[in-house]
Amino acid sequence: MNRTIWVTLVTLVTFTIYFVLDTLYFSDLRNWIDGFINQRGISHILTYIISGLPIVVAVLFLHTKNRFFSSLGLNKSILKAIVFALICTLPMFIGFAVFLDFNSQISLDTILINVIAAAIFEELYYRSFLFGQLYRYTRSGFILSVIIGAIVFGLIHLSQGKELGEWIGIFLITFLGGIFFAWLFVEWKNNIWVPIFVHMFMNLSFELFSAGENALGGIYLNIFRIISVTLMIVLTVIYKKRNKEQLEVNKLTLWIKDKV
Repeated sequence: MNRTIWVTLVTLVTFTIYFVLDTLYFSDLRNWIDGFINQRGISHILTYIISGLPIVVAVLFLHTKNRFFSSLGLNKSILKAIVFALICTLPMFIGFAVFLDFNSQISLDTILINVIAAAIFEELYYRSFLFGQLYRYTRSGFILSVIIGAIVFGLIHLSQGKELGEWIGIFLITFLGGIFFAWLFVEWKNNIWVPIFVHMFMNLSFELFSAGENALGGIYLNIFRIISVTLMIVLTVIYKKRNKEQLEVNKLTLWIKDKV
């Protein structure tokens, strides 16, 4: 069977299995684990790990065990990712500190669930696996590889809204966010730690300050989010030019690539 078709089938089928099981049983499994350890945040993380086992099996199936970490982009520089993410999200931390109130309701559970778990597992499962396997190991271009994951990523955040206007806004923000995180992933040489820490620091700024009740956010959240995203794009382009590299996502890789 053609390699592109094979990787595409395995990736899409596996992600579907993960997604269905996660949707049906995540809450019950987390509550069951929490009944034993009585720590909501850790229970949430452990449930994410267990629910991702089909993805782990698929990666081992598609690649040798020696390539497990590299095929997910986990073998790249963590320090470079932290520095980049911290510099680029500073406008959000500074802006929110000046214009917004500190969130006195923040807790260890909210940090573990909304900051750490959300950033690590959403980037691993949606960007590193669903998008990454399609883009890196098939002839599918950026748009074909990213579109399904971005749509699903947008849909899973709809529960944050309460009315049609909010649902539309939340979907668009998270849909575009899914595309942007995928772009960061490939432009930084398939370093999944870059979108992980960008995602993590952005979520941390939301939690530390009263930036909004959902992903749509208020005016200050969006002003400083746009500034940070713009900074990420500019610094990424500068990084590529200084290394005399063309952008990974270009007209030759947008739809169908000539080769894997």
